[in-house]
Parts: sequence; structure tokens; C-alpha cells
Amino acid sequence: MIFQLDAESIQFPHPSLAEQDGLLAVGGDLKVERLLLAYENGIFPWYDQDSPILWYAPLERFVLFPDQLRVSKSLEQVLRSSKFHLTENQCFDEVIRQCANVTRKEQDGTWILPEMQKAYSSLHQAGYAHSVEVWDGAQLVGGLYGVQIGQVFCGESMFSIKSNASKVALVHLARKGDLHLIDCQIPSNHLKAMGAQTISQQAYLNLLQTDLYPTDRNA
Repeated sequence: MIFQLDAESIQFPHPSLAEQDGLLAVGGDLKVERLLLAYENGIFPWYDQDSPILWYAPLERFVLFPDQLRVSKSLEQVLRSSKFHLTENQCFDEVIRQCANVTRKEQDGTWILPEMQKAYSSLHQAGYAHSVEVWDGAQLVGGLYGVQIGQVFCGESMFSIKSNASKVALVHLARKGDLHLIDCQIPSNHLKAMGAQTISQQAYLNLLQTDLYPTDRNA
């Protein structure tokens, strides 16, 4: 059953009620309060310009535990070199714009619509959405953005103009030392090679209810 959200009430059905493809609910809005409640309960928006707002709670989650990060020798060499330098939260809006514009295999268009960009910019201003930027001199060549509450970082998207730039951003995020879990959302071979793994929805929700992800809100 797909639930219709009440525009006047900020609440979600339990994630376990999602369809096989992860679709849980439709409607609502992208206000900061609703987005925070969604992420706190393992739910996120994902839709395109031809659909209403769709909310997903996948039955399996693709995650990376920072202490299980695997870095290849070649990538470690890139990290040790002076090829790139990194910053955090210096140009969040540009990072999300680049993520929206990047061409991806087997994907027509983007889910990072203008209203999504505006919503996550508001989350950034509220202190919950963050970006990592990778620079080659004065040129922004890669980066990622996502939502962090407690010690969980929910990665939304990344981009890379030069080889390894997005991987460098991910390694930086994982090695910061203030995260216990990175939600990668969409499985990929290169993230799996770096240590990401699939866990059940229930295992993911259990993690969200521990001290890794403190919250007083409930779905």
C-alpha cells in the first residue's frame, strides 16, 4: 500500500510498510521539518519532474561503515599527492548543481530538480546538509553532499570531473572520525570495492535507534 501524505501533518507511515521497490508514500512537501523526520526514520525523497514527491524506504540499504573503508594503493597515492585539496561546506549550492548536471549511465535526466536543490540548500543553512569539495587549483573538480544527523551521513549524490575526485571526497568523509555510518543509498561496484555493503532495512533502522543517531522523533 502506498500512503498519501497529509500536507497539514508532518508524519510518515512506518518504513516496514514500503512496497517491494521501496516506495512508501507520495505527496507532502520538502520543508526542513519533514525532511529531517524522513531521514531520522530511514526515509528519503526520490522522484522526477513527471511525478509528485515520492518517498522511499528501501527494504535493503547500501551502507559503508567508515572503519571498514578499503582504499586501493593507487587511490592512496592520489590522496598522498598534492594533486587535489579539499574543503567542506565552502560551495554547497555549486556542489549540488554539479551533481544535478552530471551525465550518468542508464539515467535520463536527474532527480535533483530545482525544488530539491532549494530544499537541500535550506537543510544546509539549518546545519544538517553538508558538502565536501575537491579542488584542482582553483577549479572545483569533484565533491559530494548529503544529510548528517548525529553520526550518520546520508549521502545524496556525488560528482567527478577529474578521475578519482569523488572517491577522494568519500575517503575524506569516512576518515574524518565523526561518523559511524555512511548511507550510500544506490549500490555501485566502485563503492562495493571500497567496502560498502548491503544490510537489511531492519538492521538499518536498528542503527538509527542507537546512540549513533539520537532522535526524539518517531514515525
